Amino acid sequence: MRPPRSPQLLACTPGQFADRWGVLHSAPSSSNAPSGSAAAAAQAHHHRGLALLLAALSALGPFSTDTYLPSLQEIGRQFGVSPVLVQQSLTAYMVPFAIMTLWHGAISDALGRRRPTIVLLACFAAASIGCMCAWDLPSLMFFRALQGMSAGAGLVIGRAIVRDVFDGAEARRMMSQVAIMFAVAPAVGPVIGGWLHVWFGWRSVFAFLALFSTGLCWWCLRALPETLPIEKRQSLHPKPLLEGYWQAIRSAPFVALVLSITLNFAATFTYIMSAPAFLIGQLHRNETEFIWLFGPVTAGIFLGANLSGYLAGKLSSRRTVAIAFGIMATAALANVAFHALHAPALPWSVLPLALYGIGTSLSMPCLTLMALDLFPERRGLAASCQAFVQSGGNAVVTAVLAPLLWGSALSLSLGMLVLMSCGALAFLAYLFLLRRNHVPDVAPANR
Repeated sequence: MRPPRSPQLLACTPGQFADRWGVLHSAPSSSNAPSGSAAAAAQAHHHRGLALLLAALSALGPFSTDTYLPSLQEIGRQFGVSPVLVQQSLTAYMVPFAIMTLWHGAISDALGRRRPTIVLLACFAAASIGCMCAWDLPSLMFFRALQGMSAGAGLVIGRAIVRDVFDGAEARRMMSQVAIMFAVAPAVGPVIGGWLHVWFGWRSVFAFLALFSTGLCWWCLRALPETLPIEKRQSLHPKPLLEGYWQAIRSAPFVALVLSITLNFAATFTYIMSAPAFLIGQLHRNETEFIWLFGPVTAGIFLGANLSGYLAGKLSSRRTVAIAFGIMATAALANVAFHALHAPALPWSVLPLALYGIGTSLSMPCLTLMALDLFPERRGLAASCQAFVQSGGNAVVTAVLAPLLWGSALSLSLGMLVLMSCGALAFLAYLFLLRRNHVPDVAPANR
């Protein structure tokens, strides 16, 4: 049932919103108020439902990036083009994805969170149908570009919704649940896509994406609440909008945090984009055995995100991130050491990736909330800038880094180590900037 559009729901703080939405959404039709324990249970149930919806929304973009990776060779054969040209369909998706993420958050700051999300999901579903019916490579690239223009809405707006609704440790726990799906989606996508390709052909992958996005659109129509009160919305007038972007760009702490998030994930994303060469070419697996790579990576990401939620309220965000970098550094060094001394082999070539996934997903919720809390009045715009940089980084990985590194397992492992090291330096730069400017660590997400 659609959440009630009550004035009580709009004029409240994020913490009050979380409480009132759970109670209002679960209130019985009779005049008798629910007991305290029943209201608390109903609130917890609806919080879990909101977390699941936001996680699914955040997964759409990365999931649709690489679900069709196992089909690239077949698409090239059917359209009579080289694998290099087919690979550019990824770039055709990711460049519009990155550009439009700059606008999704700003649009939601002006129009609210609910309506833009629903409209863009419907656009993605239509573009997926176009990909399914593509008659040559240019038409496929055109519809992939339309997918990219609409796919980032759930990722960007979902992060803003978390900070609209929740504060402190609860926000971090919610962001951890969202981070699970965001990080797992690009790992699970090729596994699902590989089986769909084998069973029904490459067009079935886009049929699946059309059904998935249509289901999400229906779910949002029924269950996604509006979390941004009208009085807190921002103008889309060019002058204040450009001022907001300029404020984010010239905020050195914000830029440092966003670069840290981007570089940390890029190390894993390089392996995801190199999966066909790594698994089929070096580990000698076939199209249905992508689970050898994505199974361990997914397990590590899942464990790390759950650990981040468990540590919320027990360890500060800074300390949690420091532990995460220790885990990532250990994994990256072990990966390089093994491939410097041995030929690629299972399971040793993928176990360091699982450990690295733990560190990445442990740090991501903390780093994301730190970045959003720097701009409490424009969280949508801040989420857009973060997603733009991360999407741009993913596009660079897809078009440049992955092809350069996937020639050997050792070069991939060295790439992981370098990217992780740069991410750690970016976080150290953030800490240095806070100390230099005498900024205490008092943001709700960092307590």
